Amino acid sequence: MSHDQLSGNTRLPAPCIVDNGIVVNKQDMQRLLADLSRVHYSYRQDGKLLAEDEGYVLEVFADAQRSTLVANHTLYLNVQSFDYLELKRVPDEQPCFDLMQDGSVLRLIPLSNPLQEQSTRSLNAAALEAVVAEVLSANWDVRIDDEENFSL
Repeated sequence: MSHDQLSGNTRLPAPCIVDNGIVVNKQDMQRLLADLSRVHYSYRQDGKLLAEDEGYVLEVFADAQRSTLVANHTLYLNVQSFDYLELKRVPDEQPCFDLMQDGSVLRLIPLSNPLQEQSTRSLNAAALEAVVAEVLSANWDVRIDDEENFSL
């Protein structure tokens, strides 16, 4: 027997959620949503569809004093605005994030794939490094040319 079992303080392991489940921890909700970029969203209250469109998740945060905002194809998601997040797959096997609060549901369906975006980010980082190297090299060439002109 371990010390925890003897003292009656048995700790449960942290949940493991794979593709389906309910997330109540605000930090976990924030981590899941932070990977989203382009999404299809729908907003329902008491089963009635109030809004539906595509947008881009610009910020995911946790602040009891700030609102979740969806406007002009942009989403600013405050995990404090919701009781929990339900993670599931819709019929066409797309991942789906339902942000639940009382009778309201903000459903987010990703339109982009983090695997593809990661390779694009890596490619963009490599391209940026190449451009910076080229600019620095050109800067050194200009300095060398200037020094040669003054030494004559």
